[in-house]
Amino acid sequence: MYRDTMASDDTEIDETRTWPELAIGLYERLTGRGAEIAYEFEDMHVDVPDKVGEDASHARWRLDGTLTIRTSETDE
Repeated sequence: MYRDTMASDDTEIDETRTWPELAIGLYERLTGRGAEIAYEFEDMHVDVPDKVGEDASHARWRLDGTLTIRTSETDE
């Protein structure tokens, strides 16, 4: 994750720059909290980029149904 410090008050700002950083950040926020997110889609189309930037290629995903995201911690 990219961290930037603003010159006026030295406040740090976290800015996500990549898809893996976004996934890691989401996992860290939800893990250990018994969180669950459920989305319902009806014939939704999403163009998913293969990288960050204006020259990225896109794959078309079609979502029709429920997407559920659950997190949990395991004892290893």
